[in-house]
Amino acid sequence: MGLSGISIWQLLIVLAIVVMLFGTKRLRTLGGDLGSMIKGFKNSMSSEESKKEEEEAQKILDQKNTAATPTPAGDKVDQNNTKG
Repeated sequence: MGLSGISIWQLLIVLAIVVMLFGTKRLRTLGGDLGSMIKGFKNSMSSEESKKEEEEAQKILDQKNTAATPTPAGDKVDQNNTKG
């Protein structure tokens, strides 16, 4: 018994029919196209993840830079000085 009641002989017969219908050359190109499609999908997923990581790192750096930037003493506003 093979996969859920399908014997190895049935799988071989189906494979032979597919090869006769499509030919080996067309099956090779189909396999190559499928492989390049999967590779492209993986590359796009990894590039999206790296973009997100870069954006998050940039946000963290921006937050650290704004928190660490001291204000010059001349720019402070004296709120106690009232004219009147």
